Amino acid sequence: MSGDPGGRYDVVTLGETMLRLSPPVNRRLEQTLHFEVEIGGSESNTAVGLSRMGLRAAWLSRMTDNAPGRIVTRLIGAQGVDVSHVAWTREDRVGVFYFEEARPPRPSRVVYDRAGSACSRMTPADLPAALFVPGAARLLHLTGITLALSATAADTCLAALARARAAGWWISVDLNYRSLLWTPAQAAVGLAPALAEADLVFAPWGDVQALYPGAASPELGLRAMRARAPRATLVMTAGAAGSLALAAGSEEIVTQPAFEATEVTRLGGGDAFSAGFLYGWLTDSDGPARLARALRYGAALAALKYTIPGDLPLVDAADVHALAESGRTARLVR
Repeated sequence: MSGDPGGRYDVVTLGETMLRLSPPVNRRLEQTLHFEVEIGGSESNTAVGLSRMGLRAAWLSRMTDNAPGRIVTRLIGAQGVDVSHVAWTREDRVGVFYFEEARPPRPSRVVYDRAGSACSRMTPADLPAALFVPGAARLLHLTGITLALSATAADTCLAALARARAAGWWISVDLNYRSLLWTPAQAAVGLAPALAEADLVFAPWGDVQALYPGAASPELGLRAMRARAPRATLVMTAGAAGSLALAAGSEEIVTQPAFEATEVTRLGGGDAFSAGFLYGWLTDSDGPARLARALRYGAALAALKYTIPGDLPLVDAADVHALAESGRTARLVR
Protein backbone atom coordinates (compact mmCIF):
# COMPACT_ATOMS: atom_id res chain seq x y z
CA MET A 1 0.00 0.00 0.00
CA SER A 2 1.11 3.55 -0.70
CA GLY A 3 -0.42 6.93 -0.02
CA ASP A 4 0.48 10.56 0.46
CA PRO A 5 -0.21 11.73 4.03
CA GLY A 6 -0.01 15.34 2.87
CA GLY A 7 -3.04 15.12 0.55
CA ARG A 8 -5.94 17.57 0.55
CA TYR A 9 -8.20 14.84 1.95
CA ASP A 10 -7.54 11.82 4.06
CA VAL A 11 -10.59 9.99 2.70
CA VAL A 12 -12.95 10.51 -0.25
CA THR A 13 -16.24 8.61 -0.23
CA LEU A 14 -18.82 8.10 -2.98
CA GLY A 15 -22.45 7.10 -2.59
CA GLU A 16 -26.10 7.95 -2.11
CA THR A 17 -27.49 9.66 0.97
CA MET A 18 -31.24 9.67 1.43
CA LEU A 19 -33.84 11.33 3.59
CA ARG A 20 -34.84 9.03 6.43
CA LEU A 21 -38.45 9.21 7.66
CA SER A 22 -39.20 7.43 10.94
CA PRO A 23 -42.39 7.11 13.00
CA PRO A 24 -41.87 8.35 16.57
CA VAL A 25 -41.53 6.09 19.64
CA ASN A 26 -41.60 2.71 17.90
CA ARG A 27 -44.89 3.26 16.10
CA ARG A 28 -45.77 1.27 13.00
CA LEU A 29 -45.56 3.07 9.68
CA GLU A 30 -49.26 2.47 9.11
CA GLN A 31 -50.27 4.15 12.37
CA THR A 32 -48.15 7.30 12.28
CA LEU A 33 -49.44 10.72 11.24
CA HIS A 34 -46.05 12.44 11.26
CA PHE A 35 -42.40 11.49 10.77
CA GLU A 36 -39.07 12.38 12.27
CA VAL A 37 -36.76 13.46 9.42
CA GLU A 38 -33.07 12.59 9.36
CA ILE A 39 -30.56 11.55 6.70
CA GLY A 40 -28.72 8.30 6.11
CA GLY A 41 -26.17 6.93 3.69
CA SER A 42 -23.37 4.47 4.38
CA GLU A 43 -20.57 6.41 2.73
CA SER A 44 -21.56 9.80 4.14
CA ASN A 45 -22.02 8.23 7.60
CA THR A 46 -18.41 7.05 7.41
CA ALA A 47 -17.24 10.45 6.15
CA VAL A 48 -18.99 12.17 9.06
CA GLY A 49 -17.36 9.80 11.56
CA LEU A 50 -13.94 10.54 10.10
CA SER A 51 -14.56 14.27 10.18
CA ARG A 52 -15.69 14.10 13.81
CA MET A 53 -12.37 12.39 14.57
CA GLY A 54 -10.45 15.26 12.97
CA LEU A 55 -9.62 13.78 9.56
CA ARG A 56 -10.30 15.49 6.23
CA ALA A 57 -13.16 13.82 4.37
CA ALA A 58 -15.01 14.56 1.14
CA TRP A 59 -18.27 13.04 -0.11
CA LEU A 60 -19.05 12.56 -3.80
CA SER A 61 -22.55 12.02 -5.11
CA ARG A 62 -25.15 13.22 -7.61
CA MET A 63 -27.95 15.19 -5.99
CA THR A 64 -31.18 16.83 -7.16
CA ASP A 65 -31.04 20.60 -6.76
CA ASN A 66 -34.16 21.11 -4.70
CA ALA A 67 -35.04 21.58 -1.03
CA PRO A 68 -34.66 17.88 -0.04
CA GLY A 69 -31.32 17.68 -1.85
CA ARG A 70 -30.07 20.79 -0.13
CA ILE A 71 -31.20 19.44 3.26
CA VAL A 72 -29.16 16.26 2.76
CA THR A 73 -26.05 18.04 1.54
CA ARG A 74 -26.21 20.80 4.13
CA LEU A 75 -26.44 18.33 7.04
CA ILE A 76 -23.42 16.38 5.78
CA GLY A 77 -21.43 19.56 5.22
CA ALA A 78 -22.35 20.82 8.68
CA GLN A 79 -20.24 17.99 10.13
CA GLY A 80 -17.11 19.22 8.36
CA VAL A 81 -17.32 16.93 5.34
CA ASP A 82 -16.47 18.65 2.05
CA VAL A 83 -19.53 18.45 -0.22
CA SER A 84 -18.24 20.86 -2.86
CA HIS A 85 -17.68 18.06 -5.40
CA VAL A 86 -21.34 16.92 -5.46
CA ALA A 87 -22.75 16.86 -9.00
CA TRP A 88 -26.02 18.83 -8.94
CA THR A 89 -28.90 18.23 -11.33
CA ARG A 90 -32.38 19.67 -11.84
CA GLU A 91 -33.60 16.21 -12.83
CA ASP A 92 -34.55 13.03 -10.98
CA ARG A 93 -35.26 12.94 -7.25
CA VAL A 94 -33.78 12.51 -3.78
CA GLY A 95 -34.03 8.97 -2.44
CA VAL A 96 -36.11 8.32 0.68
CA PHE A 97 -36.23 5.44 3.12
CA TYR A 98 -38.67 4.75 5.91
CA PHE A 99 -37.28 3.21 9.06
CA GLU A 100 -39.75 1.48 11.35
CA GLU A 101 -37.82 0.84 14.57
CA ALA A 102 -39.21 -1.87 16.80
CA ARG A 103 -38.50 -3.85 19.93
CA PRO A 104 -38.34 -7.67 20.04
CA PRO A 105 -40.06 -9.80 19.05
CA ARG A 106 -41.25 -7.36 16.34
CA PRO A 107 -38.43 -6.78 13.84
CA SER A 108 -37.34 -3.33 12.71
CA ARG A 109 -37.94 -2.71 9.01
CA VAL A 110 -36.61 -0.49 6.24
CA VAL A 111 -38.78 0.49 3.26
CA TYR A 112 -36.88 2.05 0.35
CA ASP A 113 -38.34 4.67 -1.99
CA ARG A 114 -35.23 5.38 -4.04
CA ALA A 115 -36.02 4.22 -7.59
CA GLY A 116 -34.94 6.82 -10.13
CA SER A 117 -32.91 8.79 -7.61
CA ALA A 118 -30.28 11.24 -8.79
CA CYS A 119 -27.42 9.09 -7.45
CA SER A 120 -28.74 5.95 -9.14
CA ARG A 121 -28.32 7.80 -12.44
CA MET A 122 -24.79 8.99 -11.69
CA THR A 123 -22.27 8.32 -14.47
CA PRO A 124 -18.46 8.56 -14.65
CA ALA A 125 -18.91 11.98 -16.29
CA ASP A 126 -20.22 13.24 -12.92
CA LEU A 127 -16.89 12.53 -11.21
CA PRO A 128 -14.71 15.61 -10.63
CA ALA A 129 -11.77 14.95 -12.93
CA ALA A 130 -9.52 17.46 -11.18
CA LEU A 131 -9.88 15.60 -7.86
CA PHE A 132 -8.38 12.29 -8.93
CA VAL A 133 -4.73 13.33 -9.07
CA PRO A 134 -1.69 12.26 -7.06
CA GLY A 135 -1.60 13.87 -3.63
CA ALA A 136 -5.24 15.01 -3.61
CA ALA A 137 -6.31 12.27 -1.17
CA ARG A 138 -4.98 9.23 0.63
CA LEU A 139 -7.88 6.79 0.31
CA LEU A 140 -11.11 6.20 -1.64
CA HIS A 141 -13.87 4.44 0.30
CA LEU A 142 -16.60 2.58 -1.62
CA THR A 143 -19.40 0.21 -0.63
CA GLY A 144 -21.49 -2.48 -2.26
CA ILE A 145 -24.59 -0.30 -1.85
CA THR A 146 -23.54 2.09 -4.62
CA LEU A 147 -22.45 -0.79 -6.82
CA ALA A 148 -25.97 -2.24 -6.40
CA LEU A 149 -27.94 0.92 -7.21
CA SER A 150 -27.74 0.70 -11.00
CA ALA A 151 -25.44 -0.19 -13.87
CA THR A 152 -24.38 3.44 -14.25
CA ALA A 153 -23.72 3.83 -10.52
CA ALA A 154 -21.58 0.67 -10.63
CA ASP A 155 -19.70 2.05 -13.64
CA THR A 156 -19.11 5.27 -11.70
CA CYS A 157 -17.72 3.39 -8.70
CA LEU A 158 -15.34 1.38 -10.85
CA ALA A 159 -14.26 4.49 -12.77
CA ALA A 160 -13.54 6.26 -9.47
CA LEU A 161 -11.59 3.22 -8.30
CA ALA A 162 -9.49 3.15 -11.48
CA ARG A 163 -8.75 6.88 -11.25
CA ALA A 164 -7.89 6.66 -7.55
CA ARG A 165 -5.57 3.74 -8.20
CA ALA A 166 -3.85 5.62 -11.03
CA ALA A 167 -3.40 8.59 -8.67
CA GLY A 168 -1.72 6.39 -6.06
CA TRP A 169 -4.55 6.41 -3.49
CA TRP A 170 -5.48 3.46 -1.30
CA ILE A 171 -8.79 1.71 -2.01
CA SER A 172 -11.22 0.67 0.74
CA VAL A 173 -14.32 -1.45 0.00
CA ASP A 174 -17.16 -2.39 2.38
CA LEU A 175 -19.32 -5.31 1.19
CA ASN A 176 -22.39 -3.68 2.81
CA TYR A 177 -24.78 -6.22 1.29
CA ARG A 178 -28.41 -5.11 1.01
CA SER A 179 -30.82 -7.89 0.12
CA LEU A 180 -33.45 -5.36 -1.03
CA LEU A 181 -31.06 -4.11 -3.74
CA TRP A 182 -29.62 -7.31 -5.23
CA THR A 183 -29.39 -11.06 -4.74
CA PRO A 184 -26.38 -12.78 -3.20
CA ALA A 185 -25.34 -14.08 -6.61
CA GLN A 186 -25.61 -10.61 -8.17
CA ALA A 187 -23.66 -9.11 -5.28
CA ALA A 188 -20.84 -11.65 -5.53
CA VAL A 189 -20.40 -10.86 -9.22
CA GLY A 190 -20.86 -7.10 -8.84
CA LEU A 191 -18.37 -6.78 -6.00
CA ALA A 192 -15.64 -8.89 -7.61
CA PRO A 193 -13.85 -6.14 -9.61
CA ALA A 194 -13.67 -3.81 -6.62
CA LEU A 195 -12.49 -6.54 -4.23
CA ALA A 196 -9.74 -7.54 -6.63
CA GLU A 197 -8.28 -4.00 -6.45
CA ALA A 198 -8.97 -3.18 -2.79
CA ASP A 199 -6.26 -2.47 -0.22
CA LEU A 200 -8.77 -2.72 2.65
CA VAL A 201 -11.94 -4.80 2.69
CA PHE A 202 -14.66 -4.57 5.34
CA ALA A 203 -16.50 -7.89 5.30
CA PRO A 204 -19.25 -8.22 7.95
CA TRP A 205 -19.69 -11.86 8.95
CA GLY A 206 -23.38 -11.81 8.04
CA ASP A 207 -22.57 -10.52 4.56
CA VAL A 208 -19.89 -13.17 4.04
CA GLN A 209 -22.35 -15.89 5.07
CA ALA A 210 -24.92 -14.56 2.59
CA LEU A 211 -22.62 -13.97 -0.37
CA TYR A 212 -19.98 -16.69 0.04
CA PRO A 213 -21.55 -19.50 2.09
CA GLY A 214 -19.53 -22.42 3.31
CA ALA A 215 -17.29 -21.07 6.08
CA ALA A 216 -18.07 -22.55 9.49
CA SER A 217 -16.74 -19.62 11.54
CA PRO A 218 -15.79 -15.94 11.19
CA GLU A 219 -12.09 -16.93 11.20
CA LEU A 220 -12.57 -19.34 8.31
CA GLY A 221 -14.77 -16.83 6.51
CA LEU A 222 -12.08 -14.19 6.83
CA ARG A 223 -9.44 -16.51 5.40
CA ALA A 224 -11.77 -17.51 2.56
CA MET A 225 -12.02 -13.86 1.53
CA ARG A 226 -8.32 -13.88 0.64
CA ALA A 227 -9.05 -15.49 -2.75
CA ARG A 228 -11.49 -12.67 -3.58
CA ALA A 229 -9.35 -9.80 -2.31
CA PRO A 230 -5.77 -11.01 -2.75
CA ARG A 231 -4.01 -7.69 -2.10
CA ALA A 232 -6.20 -6.48 0.78
CA THR A 233 -6.06 -6.29 4.53
CA LEU A 234 -9.31 -8.00 5.50
CA VAL A 235 -11.51 -6.73 8.34
CA MET A 236 -14.57 -8.54 9.69
CA THR A 237 -17.20 -7.46 12.19
CA ALA A 238 -19.09 -10.24 13.97
CA GLY A 239 -21.57 -8.46 16.25
CA ALA A 240 -21.23 -9.24 19.93
CA ALA A 241 -18.31 -11.56 19.09
CA GLY A 242 -16.23 -8.49 18.22
CA SER A 243 -14.05 -7.96 15.17
CA LEU A 244 -11.06 -9.60 13.54
CA ALA A 245 -8.60 -8.77 10.80
CA LEU A 246 -6.00 -10.39 8.59
CA ALA A 247 -3.23 -8.17 7.26
CA ALA A 248 -2.20 -8.41 3.63
CA GLY A 249 0.54 -11.01 3.28
CA SER A 250 -0.03 -12.40 6.79
CA GLU A 251 -1.65 -15.55 8.16
CA GLU A 252 -2.05 -14.20 11.71
CA ILE A 253 -5.58 -13.13 12.63
CA VAL A 254 -5.86 -10.16 15.02
CA THR A 255 -8.99 -9.98 17.18
CA GLN A 256 -10.80 -7.27 19.15
CA PRO A 257 -13.71 -7.80 21.58
CA ALA A 258 -16.76 -5.59 21.22
CA PHE A 259 -17.08 -2.81 23.77
CA GLU A 260 -20.18 -3.05 25.93
CA ALA A 261 -22.82 -0.50 24.91
CA THR A 262 -26.34 0.36 26.03
CA GLU A 263 -27.96 0.25 22.62
CA VAL A 264 -30.32 2.93 21.35
CA THR A 265 -30.10 1.84 17.69
CA ARG A 266 -27.80 -0.32 15.58
CA LEU A 267 -28.45 1.64 12.40
CA GLY A 268 -25.18 3.14 11.20
CA GLY A 269 -23.04 1.02 13.50
CA GLY A 270 -21.15 -0.68 10.68
CA ASP A 271 -20.36 2.66 9.05
CA ALA A 272 -19.14 3.97 12.41
CA PHE A 273 -16.88 0.94 12.75
CA SER A 274 -15.42 1.65 9.30
CA ALA A 275 -14.80 5.28 10.26
CA GLY A 276 -13.07 4.28 13.50
CA PHE A 277 -10.96 1.64 11.79
CA LEU A 278 -9.92 4.01 9.02
CA TYR A 279 -9.04 6.65 11.60
CA GLY A 280 -6.85 4.19 13.52
CA TRP A 281 -5.28 2.91 10.31
CA LEU A 282 -4.54 6.30 8.78
CA THR A 283 -3.12 7.87 11.94
CA ASP A 284 -0.62 5.08 12.65
CA SER A 285 2.48 4.01 10.81
CA ASP A 286 3.09 0.53 9.45
CA GLY A 287 3.98 -1.86 12.22
CA PRO A 288 2.71 -4.84 14.21
CA ALA A 289 0.44 -2.72 16.44
CA ARG A 290 -1.27 -0.83 13.63
CA LEU A 291 -3.96 -3.38 12.89
CA ALA A 292 -4.85 -3.93 16.55
CA ARG A 293 -5.12 -0.17 17.10
CA ALA A 294 -7.38 0.25 14.06
CA LEU A 295 -9.68 -2.52 15.33
CA ARG A 296 -9.87 -0.88 18.77
CA TYR A 297 -10.88 2.43 17.27
CA GLY A 298 -13.44 0.75 15.03
CA ALA A 299 -14.98 -1.06 18.01
CA ALA A 300 -14.94 2.09 20.15
CA LEU A 301 -16.57 4.35 17.58
CA ALA A 302 -19.23 1.73 16.79
CA ALA A 303 -20.06 1.21 20.48
CA LEU A 304 -20.52 4.94 21.02
CA LYS A 305 -22.64 5.23 17.85
CA TYR A 306 -25.04 2.58 19.20
CA THR A 307 -25.95 5.04 21.98
CA ILE A 308 -26.85 7.85 19.52
CA PRO A 309 -30.21 8.03 17.68
CA GLY A 310 -30.13 8.48 13.91
CA ASP A 311 -27.68 7.28 11.28
CA LEU A 312 -24.88 9.80 11.73
CA PRO A 313 -22.07 8.93 14.17
CA LEU A 314 -22.13 12.24 16.06
CA VAL A 315 -19.46 11.11 18.49
CA ASP A 316 -17.05 13.21 20.51
CA ALA A 317 -13.49 12.40 19.52
CA ALA A 318 -12.38 12.57 23.17
CA ASP A 319 -14.88 9.83 24.08
CA VAL A 320 -13.64 7.62 21.25
CA HIS A 321 -10.02 8.08 22.30
CA ALA A 322 -10.84 7.32 25.93
CA LEU A 323 -12.74 4.15 25.11
CA ALA A 324 -10.18 2.92 22.56
CA GLU A 325 -7.14 3.63 24.69
CA SER A 326 -8.39 2.82 28.21
CA GLY A 327 -11.54 0.78 27.64
CA ARG A 328 -13.79 3.22 29.47
CA THR A 329 -15.21 6.73 29.34
CA ALA A 330 -16.30 9.09 32.07
CA ARG A 331 -19.68 8.33 33.65
CA LEU A 332 -20.44 12.03 34.10
CA VAL A 333 -18.78 15.00 32.45
CA ARG A 334 -19.38 18.30 34.27
